[in-house]
Amino acid sequence: MGSITLNGVEKWFGDVQVIKGIDLEIKDGEFVVFVGPSGCGKSTLLRMIGGLEDTSRGAIEIDGANVTDQPPSKRGLAMVFQSYALYPHMSVAENMGFSLKMAGAPQEDWRAKVDEAADILKLQSFLDRRPKDLSGGQRQRVAIGRSIVRDPTAFLFDEPLSNLDAALRVEMRLEIARLHRNLQRTMIYVTHDQVEAMTLADRIVVLEYGRIAQVGTPRELYEKPANLFVAQFIGSPKMNVMPCAVSGGSYSLDGGRGGACPAPQATQLGIRPEHILLVAEGEGQCDGRVDVVEFLGADTFILFDCGPLGAVNVRVAGDTDLRPGDVSGLSFEPDRTVFFDADGMAV
Repeated sequence: MGSITLNGVEKWFGDVQVIKGIDLEIKDGEFVVFVGPSGCGKSTLLRMIGGLEDTSRGAIEIDGANVTDQPPSKRGLAMVFQSYALYPHMSVAENMGFSLKMAGAPQEDWRAKVDEAADILKLQSFLDRRPKDLSGGQRQRVAIGRSIVRDPTAFLFDEPLSNLDAALRVEMRLEIARLHRNLQRTMIYVTHDQVEAMTLADRIVVLEYGRIAQVGTPRELYEKPANLFVAQFIGSPKMNVMPCAVSGGSYSLDGGRGGACPAPQATQLGIRPEHILLVAEGEGQCDGRVDVVEFLGADTFILFDCGPLGAVNVRVAGDTDLRPGDVSGLSFEPDRTVFFDADGMAV
C-alpha cells in the first residue's frame, strides 16, 4: 500500500508562511505531479512528505498512519533528487545496494535486489563502473535504482531531470513512465516543466503561492481550468485571454465581434491557440495582422496583432502561406471557449 494524505498542512519559516493549508489525498499506486512556478512551495511540500522538512501545522498520513513527527527513515519513502548524490569511489552496484548493505543485509540478498533493479533500468552492463564513467542520464538511473532496491512504499522525485539536456530529459521521462507502469508504486513528482507534468501524471496538483490552485487529470486542467492562473500556466503556448463584455446571453470583444456566452458575470474570454480557425477577413470573432510566424515542423504558431485585444497566438498544422503583415479573420470554436469572472475564476 502507498496512500498518502495531507490534512491542513502548513509550513512556516519564521514569520513567512510558504505552505498554506494543503488538503490532498494521493491514492495507492497513483502518479501525482506537483507543478507550479518557482517559489510556489512544491519542493517544500515534497520534502515535508518525505520528512526532510518539519510540518508546522496539520498532519501527514501514510497508509492511514500519522507520520507527521516521524523521521525520514521511519516513513518507508525513497527520494530521488536533481543532484544524483552518488558516492564517486563506489561502483554502480555498490551505490545501488549501499542502503541495504548498511542495514546488514547479506551480500547475496542486496546483490539480487541490485541485479533486479539494474534489469528494470537497463544498467546491467554498467554495474562495475564508477559514476564518473557514466552519462548524466545513466547516473540518474543509478539514483533511481538505489531507491528501487529499498522497496519503498512510495517514490518522491524532486525535479530529477532538471540537470539533463533536452534529449536526455525526453529519454528519462519515458524511463520513469515505464518504471511506474512496471512497479505500480505511488510516485510524487515535482517539476516546473509542464510537459513533464502533462505526460507523466495521473493527476496534477497546480500550486500557486503555497496553495492548491487546482487538482485534476492533465486533460481536465487543460480543457477545464478552474481559474486564469491554471489556464495560462498549463499549455504551451499559453491560453489566449482577452477582455469581453456580456449582455443578453452574448459576449462582444473590444474592436471585434462576439458570440454566445452562458455566463453573465464573465469579463474575460480564454481560447487555446489550436481552437482558433483562420477565416476570411471580416468573419469570425476578430481580425488580426500577422506579426510573427514560427515554423516548428508539424505545427506553426502565428502571432497576430489584434489591436485593442492585444496579441493572439494561433496554432496551425504544418506550414502556412501567411507572412508578417498579412491580415486574417480569427474564428473561435464556441465549445472550446472558456470564460472567467472579474476574480479570474472560470464561470
